[in-house]
Amino acid sequence: MKIMKTLMASAAMLLATQATAEVKVGMITTLSGGGAGLGIDVRDGFMLAVEMAGRDDLEVVIEDDQRKPDIAVQLADKMIQSEDVDILTGIIWSNLAMAVVPSATAQGKFYLSPNAGPSALAGRGCHENYFNVAWQNDNLHEAAGAYANSAEYANSFILAPNYPAGQDALTGYKRMYEGELAGELYTQLGQTDYAAEIAQIRASGADSVYFFLPGGMGIAFLKQYAASGVDLPVVGPAFSFDQGILQAVGDAALGVVNTSQWNKDIDNATNAAFVEAFQAEYDRLPSLYASQGYDTANLIISAMNVADVDDQDAFRAALQAADFASVRGDFEFGSNHHPIQDIYVREVIKEGDVYTNRIIGTGLENHTDAYAADCSLN
Repeated sequence: MKIMKTLMASAAMLLATQATAEVKVGMITTLSGGGAGLGIDVRDGFMLAVEMAGRDDLEVVIEDDQRKPDIAVQLADKMIQSEDVDILTGIIWSNLAMAVVPSATAQGKFYLSPNAGPSALAGRGCHENYFNVAWQNDNLHEAAGAYANSAEYANSFILAPNYPAGQDALTGYKRMYEGELAGELYTQLGQTDYAAEIAQIRASGADSVYFFLPGGMGIAFLKQYAASGVDLPVVGPAFSFDQGILQAVGDAALGVVNTSQWNKDIDNATNAAFVEAFQAEYDRLPSLYASQGYDTANLIISAMNVADVDDQDAFRAALQAADFASVRGDFEFGSNHHPIQDIYVREVIKEGDVYTNRIIGTGLENHTDAYAADCSLN
């Protein structure tokens, strides 16, 4: 199959041929600044699925939120009120999701998250039109806490940025971790100098370090940590050891254990086809974020196959059924519209000149998030 030559060419084709599109998707994601790589991967994975499906009844409008909540809100208002989108998606950061999702769903729009999964939207703040296709924020961190127990770590030092996903991260780790804490820190969102934090780790008496620092924050921390001479084992979620980040970090990441619900070596035909097509189209290995964008698009397409988006009850039921081929294999939503899924343990390796991950175990099996019982959709 010939995949799109460039995203711009694909977008032009879609606009030219889909003037009467039956479903219109508004994608608000981060395409500039320090977190751009995450949004670019979500976008590219999503658009790859649209192109591979060959749909002429799906239009996608893409905007850059610049990782700013006020910009995200403005874009969402424009898409709902002027663009008349049926579905919103794309947001990477939990603080932006909290600014956009409740308002969008209250206005009768579907929101499908390809990334951010704040706890506030999984429990009492759940909504029938909100679906998370990635995970609830705590999940990968819970698996890391379970791994730390199996590795017999008894005194972890933990740190994360001070925003909703960072708070959920440390909550998730502590929920499963059975040892003591040598220290617990919240850093500034977007911080790039971690000298003070590394000094605290050095003096803490810790036997391990757990951190959640996505995007450029993780790159900066890992490089500085490696250069510091502190030799404590490091554990993290996939967000700090994902495909785009690893190339920037280099040897400092080798051997680090991290947790993820996806990896390129999950053994099923859909995942193999996705990895091959993504590499062919974009000349790079797909990331966790790309896989989530790809699954999100295919979920939408699966619902379009059986229901009209204007019949919200039928379309919602089709989304809930999740009758699509996921890169993760079997895919199931819980009662709060968050995935029930395996969370894997991965190790950073080098294949030729490329840093990547391989699965070395399963941290949690068929895992349901901790907030589902509080959701009124039960």
